[in-house]
Amino acid sequence: MKSKDVYLPEILFEFRQVGNAVRVSAIDPITGTEVTTVASTKHTTREMKAVAGRKLRYVLAKKAALARTREKR
Repeated sequence: MKSKDVYLPEILFEFRQVGNAVRVSAIDPITGTEVTTVASTKHTTREMKAVAGRKLRYVLAKKAALARTREKR
């Protein structure tokens, strides 16, 4: 499964400023999967959400691929 094939009807975002950086967490409320990225305060909220959402989709796709591999054994 490719990350672009992952359907996420909802993503929860959390932003925390740490010095000159922003810690962005993206959470899938259905699976409870959470990823974290760090961005510069120069980036817009929209850009930070896009990057964190892309990373969350990537992680969920990897988990799905791993689960399918385990089922085949």
